[in-house]
Amino acid sequence: MERTRILIVGGGFAGVECARGLESGLRPEEAEIALVTPASYQLYLPLLPQVAAGVLTPQSVAPPLRRLLHRTSIIPGMVIGVDTHDKVCVVRLISGETQNYRYDHLVLTPGSVTRSFDIPGLTQQARGMKTLAEAAYVRDHVIAQLDLAAASTNEQEKAERLQFVVVGGGYAGTETVACLQRLTNSAARRYPRLDPDLIRWHLLDIAPKLMPELGARLGRRAQQILRERGTDVSLGVSVAKAEERRITLTDNRVLPSRTLIWTAGVAASPLIGMLDAETMKGRLVVNADFTVPGHRGLYALGDAAAVPDLTKVGGAVCPPTAQHASRQGKHMARNLLATLRGEPMTPYRHRDLGLVVDLGGTDAVARPLGYEVSGFPAQVIARGYHLMALPTFTAKARTVANWNLNALTGDDFLRTGFLSRRPATLQDMEATDAYLTQERARELTA
Repeated sequence: MERTRILIVGGGFAGVECARGLESGLRPEEAEIALVTPASYQLYLPLLPQVAAGVLTPQSVAPPLRRLLHRTSIIPGMVIGVDTHDKVCVVRLISGETQNYRYDHLVLTPGSVTRSFDIPGLTQQARGMKTLAEAAYVRDHVIAQLDLAAASTNEQEKAERLQFVVVGGGYAGTETVACLQRLTNSAARRYPRLDPDLIRWHLLDIAPKLMPELGARLGRRAQQILRERGTDVSLGVSVAKAEERRITLTDNRVLPSRTLIWTAGVAASPLIGMLDAETMKGRLVVNADFTVPGHRGLYALGDAAAVPDLTKVGGAVCPPTAQHASRQGKHMARNLLATLRGEPMTPYRHRDLGLVVDLGGTDAVARPLGYEVSGFPAQVIARGYHLMALPTFTAKARTVANWNLNALTGDDFLRTGFLSRRPATLQDMEATDAYLTQERARELTA
């Protein structure tokens, strides 16, 4: 008999944990497991700001899939279209070629992309912090601005290059500005021709509070830490227009700046919008067992799915966090095993353990299990949580070594020349324009 074909879309927390669970629970003759992902690693996204700041090396937060998966076929590419009727996926390989892959069970975990808005100049000028490549590019770009400002004799150019704008007051944007500001403050001592007072960081968010998911007190504490370091935190404000050398804000202020880092939330992968299925705020509507209503053999979880949160009332859905994605992946594996063996699937239920926000140095804020903690104890909790969540011993060891090395020797200010001649736009980095409609996918799979 032909083996059951299980195709997993996405190599993030949910996809990889699902594949690992299937490998441990299935015999080789029971099913064929394949994972489609353009990357050869599983990115631990919460530590990406520390990669951008040079505190951690990319290998620390990106353990190779070959270390994690042993029987799963890894297809290097991305699913750009799905024919749910004939159960065929269109895959664009990293070589640019397209191939069709049939499936019996399709597990959609394509994750999310940076959420953008119809703001003039945004797609051309903004840089994201969602991928390893974006973090590497942002680091190169920030250090390049210091180098160019130090070499310039034009005061206007210096002002433009030494002002940095981060949009998004969630934990991603807050950690990004905290880590990168520490980097530039440290670097300023190595640039005798630069006035450190000219280096300015701005954090903007249209919301009235910083990191509302952490609660008002911890949000205020994080805001206080950033302001004490010199960050200009502006709430209730966003970008009205982005240009190469200046950024106009919604309160009519104009900031001379050549750096706009956009972390204003996430949106489900554009692949979800190409499916003939119901969505909720862009995420695929699913049952609590991850099944997609009206599509047999189709499942969705992680950031791309609106998974009901059974620990809350009022129709709440699970937030798009690494914590939920990882646990959903493990639960999806158990449900698929049950399906293949004729047993009932079970609904996903997990109580959120809270959030941790590492602000660099000895500063952090955390809310584990509802308890509010700040300062060094929160830093211990934050780093302890990240170490437990990293999937391999090698990644844990590298991360601890990097933290200790940075604490002992300080920051380095190395530019790798990454994409030095090509602007790294959100569309380029996150391939948001690659997806096919259902009709186009059916044409290619016919």
